[in-house]
Amino acid sequence: MTSITKANFAESNELEQLIAENKLVVVDYTATWCGPCRVVAPLIDQLAQEYGDRAIVVKVDIDQNKDNAKKYGIRSIPAVLVFKNGAVVESLFGTKPYETYSNILETQLRL
Repeated sequence: MTSITKANFAESNELEQLIAENKLVVVDYTATWCGPCRVVAPLIDQLAQEYGDRAIVVKVDIDQNKDNAKKYGIRSIPAVLVFKNGAVVESLFGTKPYETYSNILETQLRL
């Protein structure tokens, strides 16, 4: 039996620590009531499974972490931010194909 890796939910304080302590972090800002977020969620889980050994991939519920979403200027969801060495290097809003996310990670891993 194979285990399926999924992106875990992170709270604001935990997220800030992950961003500070890890080279590459992917954050999916989402909400339970957001239809397009349900489209992106399995793609983020796939990223966690494929890149989990090279990047941290987490989800943040904006309803429970409003201050964090505000800090990073999240005004619409789904929003995926990619942090490298503590700084935002990519911001994606709306639904994107999996290749868009994986290509960004591949590029950041090469830099």
